[in-house]
Formats: sequence, structure tokens, C-alpha cells
Amino acid sequence: MRIIISPAKKMNIDTDTFWQPALPVFLKETEVLKDWLRGLSFKEAQDLWKCNDKIAELNYRRFQDMNLKMRLTPALLSYEGIQYQYMAPKVFTQKEWDYVQKHLRILSGFYGVLKPLDGVVPYRLEMQAKAGADGWRNLYDFWGDRLYQEVSRGDGMLLNLASKEYSKCIEKYLKPEDTYITCIFGEWKDGKVIQKGTQAKMARGEMVRFMAEKQVADVREVRGFDRLGYEFEEKMSSDKEYVFLKNMS
Repeated sequence: MRIIISPAKKMNIDTDTFWQPALPVFLKETEVLKDWLRGLSFKEAQDLWKCNDKIAELNYRRFQDMNLKMRLTPALLSYEGIQYQYMAPKVFTQKEWDYVQKHLRILSGFYGVLKPLDGVVPYRLEMQAKAGADGWRNLYDFWGDRLYQEVSRGDGMLLNLASKEYSKCIEKYLKPEDTYITCIFGEWKDGKVIQKGTQAKMARGEMVRFMAEKQVADVREVRGFDRLGYEFEEKMSSDKEYVFLKNMS
């Protein structure tokens, strides 16, 4: 089983927690993207990132000075978004680290696929960015089916906790024999399930923590998830979607 999640925009550096992080599997492709980004003017990079001057200046400088093999931070400790805060990997036990290293994969526009202990440097490059690197129109075309091929190794069981922006990299290439389940975390309102971005990110992080603590081996066990006020709704769920509702009367 593989669990797929999205990265986060905000990143930090932690070179002390683990002595020697591993190198990502698609480092060669990441080098291509790095070189392409280095060749952009400041204005072109800012337009690509769609951010303010301060953030653009920080990331433009990062790419000019970037070395993909030095001062590396384990990916799961580098990303600082809401999902990662609720996952709280800094307090994982060794057993929990072993679990996520085996089962969890982070999808990235820059690195492709990351294991939790793969070493990364801070960057900014969302999957939906119109990055024409190496002659491709965008990052979806640049990566092609490589991300699917990497995360589907094993038993073909995939639990999707990623946003649409990232999960579409995988869904396009799914095969009939794959088992692909998406978790929906929402609220029942006006006769339908409403999924709110921030709440969903919190729940995705808690779900990873839940699975690591329980050492979940069978995907059906995630239906026992009951944190942050969520409960599994069997009647609304299917073989392809597990629906968890909050505050349902």
C-alpha cells in the first residue's frame, strides 16, 4: 500500500535531526528543472510562481545558489504546511518513521516523488505551474507517467490524501487492476458534502498520523479514523471514495 500526499509551499531547513538523508529517486529530472528555472529572468520566475516580490526574491535567490546534494532536510520535516503540522512527524516514534518511510509518498512538482527521509532543499514550484522545461508545455507533461510508475510499485493499492492538483498526476495513468481510494473529509450542508480546504488539510495530516500509530496494513482499517470530530460514513462511501463527515446530525 502507498499513501500519497501533496507537498507544502512553506519549507524550512533541518540538517541536524537525521545524519544523512537519502537522495530522491528523480534527482536527474530535478536537476533539469533547476537549470531551467535558473535560466529565467526575475520577472519570468515571479510570473511562474504568482507570488509577491518578497517571496519571489527569496526563491529566485534560492535557485541561483541551489545545490541539490548539500544541506539536505528530510522531506517530511522540511514541509511546514497545515497538513504536516497535524501529522507532527517531529514526534514520530522509530516505529512510526519506519511505517511512513515504507508507505508514504509525497508528490512534488520539483522532485517528482519523495520518500519521507529523502533529502530536499527549499524550493517553490507547484505542479500546476506552466513550466516549459526541456521543451514540455507544463509539469504534468514533463513528468508523464513516471510518478504513477513510482508510487504504484508493490501491490497496486493507493490511498489518495493529495489535492486534485497533485492526484491528477496519478489518476491519469491508473490501470484497471489498481485499487485507488480517495479520502473525502467534509461536512454535510444543504444536502451535499462540502469539503473545506483548511479542514481537509488538517484531516489528511491526522490520517497519516493515525495510520502510522495504528500501523495500518489493510486500507479498510482507515475507516476507523475518528479524529478531529470525523466519522466514516459508509452509506456515502464506495470502493473508490471513503467519506468522513464532521458534525453530522
